[in-house]
Amino acid sequence: MRRLRQLAEHTPPGRERYVDLLRALAITMVVLGHWGVTVIGYDQGRPAGRSALADLPWAWPLTWVAQVMPVFFLVGGYANAASLAARRRRGGSATGWLVDRSARLVRPTTTLLLVLAAGATVATLRGAEATQVRTVVWFATIPLWFLVAYVAVVALTPPMVALHRRFGLVVPVALVALVALGDLGRLLGPAGLAEGNYLFTWLAVHQLGLAWYDASRPAHPAGDTPGAGRPGRSAATGVGPHDAVGRADGRQGHERAGLRRRELPLSPRAGTILLAGGLVALVLLTVVGPYPVAMLHVPGERLDNAAPPSLALLAAAAAQLGLILLLRGPAGRWLRRSGPWQAVIAVNAVVLTVFLWHLTAAILLVGLLDALGVLPTPAVGSAAWWGWRVPWLLGLAVVLAALVAVFGPIEARTRRPSGPPGRPINAPGHPGNAPGRPGNAPRRPGNAPRRPGNAPAAGSGGRGRFRAHGGVSTALAVAGYATLVAGLLLNSLAPKEAAEPLGLPAPALVAYLAGAGLLRLLRSGWGSRG
Repeated sequence: MRRLRQLAEHTPPGRERYVDLLRALAITMVVLGHWGVTVIGYDQGRPAGRSALADLPWAWPLTWVAQVMPVFFLVGGYANAASLAARRRRGGSATGWLVDRSARLVRPTTTLLLVLAAGATVATLRGAEATQVRTVVWFATIPLWFLVAYVAVVALTPPMVALHRRFGLVVPVALVALVALGDLGRLLGPAGLAEGNYLFTWLAVHQLGLAWYDASRPAHPAGDTPGAGRPGRSAATGVGPHDAVGRADGRQGHERAGLRRRELPLSPRAGTILLAGGLVALVLLTVVGPYPVAMLHVPGERLDNAAPPSLALLAAAAAQLGLILLLRGPAGRWLRRSGPWQAVIAVNAVVLTVFLWHLTAAILLVGLLDALGVLPTPAVGSAAWWGWRVPWLLGLAVVLAALVAVFGPIEARTRRPSGPPGRPINAPGHPGNAPGRPGNAPRRPGNAPRRPGNAPAAGSGGRGRFRAHGGVSTALAVAGYATLVAGLLLNSLAPKEAAEPLGLPAPALVAYLAGAGLLRLLRSGWGSRG
């Protein structure tokens, strides 16, 4: 509690605390949604789980709010824009940013995969069927579907920021058009056109996060081109502590009209338009059009709005963004209170751990209750099923809390950035750092230049780290991310009932660990030394 109070007290006045609240709320909704909608029964004498949505059609419109993946990518866009801008203010490179950014995603994920692989190996050696082992691990790794897309989007952040600088809001509009083309292929053929929607949809939402960050930072005065020696600007980069992504040309954001503007409109009027427009589009697409009402997977539906993501899901994202903008003012005032802000800090400190392990918690609780012979399996929608929701959620919360207590420190340690001598070390949560790290130490007055001979420490974002062999380092970083994504994707695409003694396909595990290892070597400075 003392640490939380210190972080809360040192939060910069200009921090967009609302972004951290949205991340915390989104992860909470994902966890409670997965737990609450799960139906546990028996299949050939073994516990099995499925979604209750097929039996609860009245709940389908609720998924317009419960499907919060767009919120994650919106917040991720803001955080990635702020982080990359901060790195460049310190004279760092996009390659260095990519390499250091990977640690915040890879370390908690690697821990999950290694623990699951070890547990699966033990189970196999004790005589468990390889297909059953795979089924359990498949269920535990469902959250990795999200990471496949998010890691790819993080890797594409530097070029997408460059596109944002040049074209502004034209970029997400173009991406929405590509999603529409994919949906057309899904409806009329060829269906393979829709596969790109897994990337285009989330890139579109991520671009809006870049635009939000731009709108929340003051522009240069007209004609003020950044340069060394100007008050409040770095002598090394010529950029001040509040310069936004894409404003290196010195022009004010309002000089660009229409879709070429870089800033997301943040006014209540804009929020109302987005909310109303998104809801109208949702009704037309789902009630009149061919799309399902539910924004989550429902067995038996001809189309799935989430896999691959559809235009209907983007309409829901627009409505959610409108609601987010309307609540921004009241939420910002509420977060000025110490108690709520400390709670947000606490959740964000372990947000990825909570997300990665919440289905493992369900597996452990179901296994325990089944072993004790007291696993309830009431019919969906019955009074017994609804009554079981409360103890079910409480039991899962206890198991997840134990898992977070064990594995959360791995993520928390990853989120403590190092800094070069003579510079303050940011406390966890600067908006330019990883998602979910609220709070940071104050910046030095005037963003003064580093003293001569004060070389950047590894992981500090200094430009000397990847300068000598920039092309080689960039190629290795891209290879690391690509191999990482390939490993996660191979696991997600592998059949649920494949015979996998390790629980994970061996090629998937090898590819993932190779990518994670390569990025770890780059973080240590390998590949950037002459």
